[in-house]
Amino acid sequence: MMPPMLRAAWDYRSFILGSVKREFQSRYRSSMLGISWTFIQPLALIIVYTVVFSQIISVKLPGVESGFGYSIYLCAGILTWGLFAEITQRGTAVFLEQANLLKKISFPRLCLPVIVVSTALLNFSIILGLFLIFLLLVGQFPGWVILAMIPVLLIQLALAAGLGVTLGVLNVFFRDVGQLYAVILQFWFWLTPIVYPVAILPDAAQQLMQLNPMAPLIGAYQTIFVQGSWPDWVSLLPVTLLAILLCVLGMHLYRKHGHDMVDEL
Repeated sequence: MMPPMLRAAWDYRSFILGSVKREFQSRYRSSMLGISWTFIQPLALIIVYTVVFSQIISVKLPGVESGFGYSIYLCAGILTWGLFAEITQRGTAVFLEQANLLKKISFPRLCLPVIVVSTALLNFSIILGLFLIFLLLVGQFPGWVILAMIPVLLIQLALAAGLGVTLGVLNVFFRDVGQLYAVILQFWFWLTPIVYPVAILPDAAQQLMQLNPMAPLIGAYQTIFVQGSWPDWVSLLPVTLLAILLCVLGMHLYRKHGHDMVDEL
């Protein structure tokens, strides 16, 4: 049986899909190139990283022969980090941003985080598609190992959604939460092995890296795309448990304070 809150969100799936469509279209409604910017921006990102790091600087990853190794490593980390950052940042602010909607219309408030996750996933799917085309063109497509990305992505979505809902509820009552998280996210990016391999860090720093839940997730993506290998599933168990815990905590806070949020807003 589906939990009541999820059942309520499912019953409002037309509202969710319509909201995702409107939000996606509104981003480019007033621009001359319209939806083309959805492809231009990530394509430019991939081209810049490829040209700068593989052709101009010629950065090499230890143990990776391909000249595109570091570019792929960087793109795999930055693109997937972007999905996590978008969901958590928007999830933190979603209840405040939609205060007028919450006051005027009666609907399951859980729909709002679902819309945030769905919109971010749609944007990510477009970027991922371009990245995969790039890998095919340079002969670095990982093959069937790409299927390993599905469970890794599901873990990341659960982690981001759980954290986003938890912070979103807290942010309604404590407005400093959103500002504090924006600062933490900047440090979190650089404390995650996205632009540097974890192997170059001192042993003590590598041990501390195990406390970073995003490190094994980003590492799993980089293993898939750079090495064409299956990720270390055991290393993903702690972050999976954390994702489940945050989802439970977020749902608990939402269930307990859902009605109070409208009064606070």
